[in-house]
Amino acid sequence: MQLIWLLAYFRLERRNALHREDSDTEMKKANESKEWYREKLVARVIDSLEKNNITGIYAKTKGEAMERALSLIPRGSKVGHGGSLTLEQIGIMDALRKGDFHFIDRRRPELSEDEIDALRKESLLSDVFLTSTNALTIDGKLVNVDGCGNRVAALSYGPSRVIVVAGINKIVQDQEAAMERIRNYVAPVHARRQNRPVPCAKTGTCVDCRTTKRSCNIVTTIEYQRRKDRITVIICGEELGL
Repeated sequence: MQLIWLLAYFRLERRNALHREDSDTEMKKANESKEWYREKLVARVIDSLEKNNITGIYAKTKGEAMERALSLIPRGSKVGHGGSLTLEQIGIMDALRKGDFHFIDRRRPELSEDEIDALRKESLLSDVFLTSTNALTIDGKLVNVDGCGNRVAALSYGPSRVIVVAGINKIVQDQEAAMERIRNYVAPVHARRQNRPVPCAKTGTCVDCRTTKRSCNIVTTIEYQRRKDRITVIICGEELGL
């Protein structure tokens, strides 16, 4: 009886092992297919960016995205930045603080509002400006909504080089989808995260409010660059930012 029980047990364990192998194989195939799709999607966007005189780069991971961004910044450069959860996530802010750069760091806790504003203005004349984007369309447009305008101002004009880091989650079909994403996802989540006293932080959707605390004040779309390679967009295969 004991031998029969053991044989049944081993048969069951063998079936379970085969089932686990099948599951692992299917998961591997699924992950490979997802990576294939991400690469195809990013290739389309990069092709569109290139047609718009904007350089596009694909980085599979946030670590690779940071390395690619740092490689584009000459030592000793004056480096400014826009407010960006993405930049914090990839670790480049700390790397700039510790590296051989003139980093215009407006995240220091001891700074007053007037000092922060002065650093925003200084960043407009930086050698390199780092930021993310609220949305990136498949036809290669950078769509952004800003609060005080320093980020979109630097994107548009001023710094000699602009490096944009964007997670794959920022890619949308077109400009209409970009504005939908920004107004009814990015803005409410951003407001909630920062405890802003604005309606979308409670409703979860834009109500086109009229308050000095709103962050949806200035809308810009970068469609093309006169000077080739002024803007480089690094698209990360991971989800980053909001």
